[in-house]
Amino acid sequence: MQLGLIGLGKMGGNMRERIRRAGHTVIGYDRNPDVSDVASLAELVDKLEAPRTVWVMVPAGAATQSVIDELGGLLESGDTVVDGGNSRWTDDEKHAAELGERGIGFVDAGVSGGVWGLKNGYALMVGGEEEHVDRLQPIFDALKPEGPYGYVHAGKVGAGHFSKMVHNGIEYAMMQAYAEGWELLEKIDSVENVREVFRSWQEGTVIRSWLLDLAVNALDDDEHLHGLRGYAQDSGEGRWTVEAAIDNAVPLPAITASLFARFASRQEDSPQMKMIAALRNQFGGHAVESAKE
Repeated sequence: MQLGLIGLGKMGGNMRERIRRAGHTVIGYDRNPDVSDVASLAELVDKLEAPRTVWVMVPAGAATQSVIDELGGLLESGDTVVDGGNSRWTDDEKHAAELGERGIGFVDAGVSGGVWGLKNGYALMVGGEEEHVDRLQPIFDALKPEGPYGYVHAGKVGAGHFSKMVHNGIEYAMMQAYAEGWELLEKIDSVENVREVFRSWQEGTVIRSWLLDLAVNALDDDEHLHGLRGYAQDSGEGRWTVEAAIDNAVPLPAITASLFARFASRQEDSPQMKMIAALRNQFGGHAVESAKE
């Protein structure tokens, strides 16, 4: 099968290679000419045979919208666009409607696998009409891990990215739990080898997971993580998960707390804790610490 792939960063570049290894033709475009197969989106579309399939792997929001808009003017009725980035599911509905007016199909694909995907395969959560999804099955089969798992046609347009959003929300909470347990173990003098405690959990325990394996890898590189600053960004999907929970009255205390913990990591001096300290001093005479000059 022939595929156009837009965005050849860490994920997109490895996806191009994995699909090619499966015997398919991939024509890639990236703003970086050193990795791009063509000089423009127009040239990419020109080199594809109809009916064309173009897979978009660029940042969510304005960047994706810009690419979708340009493709809408270049592609023809019967072609299909796949958004494999981390777009919000509500944007998928908008993009499907815009492209649908021109007879162009739209599929949203939540993709998980990170930098390990080239070797291990990518978990795919796909949304869209069956006729469009079915035509892309050879590409999905090339990307997914070997075996029966790692791919699902989750439902209508938006279902793929919504599923990936929830996946990432769960990921936030799992990482937070490992991080809290690690900090507590590091705090206790009687536990002399925290890294090996984590390693001992990798087999035979109910909390074993790939994230735990990655935590052990990180501790092997830097046993006490002294080389890292305690600062964590969020990609946006954690926020969208919490917003969707509010909209649907679904309680998500663990995921919500893990998101707020990331916000707290960006504060060198917590304004909230200043008020807590002030109140404790006011009602109980508890000691306060002066701000450093």
